[in-house]
Amino acid sequence: MKKIIVKLSQYRTTLMLAAAVLMSFAFLPSMASANGVSPLAASSSFGLGQNDPAASLGLGTTALDDAVVGLINVMLGFLGLIAVVIILIGGFRWMTAGGNEDKVGQARKTIFAGIIGLAIILFAWGITIFVVQQLGKASGAEEFQTL
Repeated sequence: MKKIIVKLSQYRTTLMLAAAVLMSFAFLPSMASANGVSPLAASSSFGLGQNDPAASLGLGTTALDDAVVGLINVMLGFLGLIAVVIILIGGFRWMTAGGNEDKVGQARKTIFAGIIGLAIILFAWGITIFVVQQLGKASGAEEFQTL
């Protein structure tokens, strides 16, 4: 029995994460009705008698091009955040290297990889802006949203 407990203690972080995910599923129904409308009442008005069927189904009224531009913004922002975190990890490794040349070399490689990743993300953002603007001009849309 003691061996099993010792083996389970090695996976403490994974078990805690799994428990948190399971608890979030337990509270999911209460979060779904957090807007003040019970799920049963929301399902009873399933678009019947509504003027806007998309809004009654909860689909939203955002145009497709605006949704795609918003999705690209979120994705590139998230990737940029990851690149900055990689650079910070490299800086932390360098600070804690203690003069060890091998660790400093690994830290430099990590920082360099983060900077290259950030540059790639910025180039992808610039190319995406150019493509979206050119598609907007070509389609004749006057209010085409840019990034």
